[in-house]
Amino acid sequence: MRGDILVPMRVIGMMSGTSVDAIDVAVCELARDPQAHADGLLLRLVAYREQPFPSRLQRRVLNLLREQSTPLADLTELNFLLGDAFADAVLETLCTEGIGADEVDLVASHGQTIYHLMEPSRRPSTLQLGEAAVIARKVGVTTVADFRVADVAAGGEGAPLASFLDVLLSSSPDRTRALQNIGGIANVTFIPAGSGVDRAYAFDIGPGNALIDYGARHFSGGRAHFDRDGAMARAGYADTELLESVLRHPYFSRRPPKTTGRELFGDEFAAELIARAASRNLSPEDTMATLTALTAETIAAAYRDFGPPRVDELVVSGGGAHNPALLDRLRAALPDACIRLYDDFGLPGEAKEAVLFALLGYEALHGRPANLPSCTGAAAPAILGKVTPGANYRPLMERIATDIRGNASMATQTLRVLR
Repeated sequence: MRGDILVPMRVIGMMSGTSVDAIDVAVCELARDPQAHADGLLLRLVAYREQPFPSRLQRRVLNLLREQSTPLADLTELNFLLGDAFADAVLETLCTEGIGADEVDLVASHGQTIYHLMEPSRRPSTLQLGEAAVIARKVGVTTVADFRVADVAAGGEGAPLASFLDVLLSSSPDRTRALQNIGGIANVTFIPAGSGVDRAYAFDIGPGNALIDYGARHFSGGRAHFDRDGAMARAGYADTELLESVLRHPYFSRRPPKTTGRELFGDEFAAELIARAASRNLSPEDTMATLTALTAETIAAAYRDFGPPRVDELVVSGGGAHNPALLDRLRAALPDACIRLYDDFGLPGEAKEAVLFALLGYEALHGRPANLPSCTGAAAPAILGKVTPGANYRPLMERIATDIRGNASMATQTLRVLR
């Protein structure tokens, strides 16, 4: 790790989001930071790749998310097929980067969220598929997966887990920051100036790119998967009346902690909005402008209703960071906040969530909690993830045991990124 330490642990973090458009793979090196004693980590991003989601598998997942029902045999098979896809994404990345599987210590996979059940009348629960045993077998490396369930078991919402990385990387002594991720779903971590893990809080705001992406697919007949550069939205005008009616959805006024997903703001919701737009004779461009405005206005409303009194910097990551029309709406809605990109903090924004799961996997092996109860609503800190042994399991555990005996078991408080 460029002379700072002798033996970093090489961890592959992997993420597939609600858009089901790619498998993000981040090859990371992690180790104790000699400048921070036992409570700090060093991280270096070795490589990052966005591997295409197999098209037939993508259609199958999207159909399941839309229909919300499938035969048990198909669901069971899907768990293993997704495991195959995640393993293949790792192997393809290693091949492209010229890295041998024997040079990797750990794979950490978020999996594919199938359902996130947080209805008040139901038992809170969550389901991610992508069988870790398949990954461990095909790659030959110990695998940690299923990170959300421990937080839910502790009474949390299971999200946003990214707050752990946000706080470690982006706390400031004199600036209040909002770490705004705009993936399929938009989520935020508020970090008040001069605070760390104790005062940060986070929640899912609502739809991010999910509705915009659906609109792009709908109006292009499936040829486009997103509104490139916000071109369609820029060519239209948002319908204020339709926008205001959607903003009255009860989720937006519900107090945090809260989390949501495609279960609420998925294809069915988007199709209904597009149908309402058509009944109002909106053009495709006006409809896309309205969908884009909805994402920006829900973010701005969440800041006004639930954010700190002042946000100095709004740090954007996720696919929405590349949508100029969306960023322009955000600037207009939040004129007092300086908008920055996540890349300014040492990591490319598109790699953020894959890097997060590499970090969470590393923490899991060291027996350290990595949820932030102030962000997820959990009753207590929890060690996240389930460990599936691979061919390297025994030497890996011997190494971890040595590391822990060296007083590396205390909770991580700082993270330093090496370029």
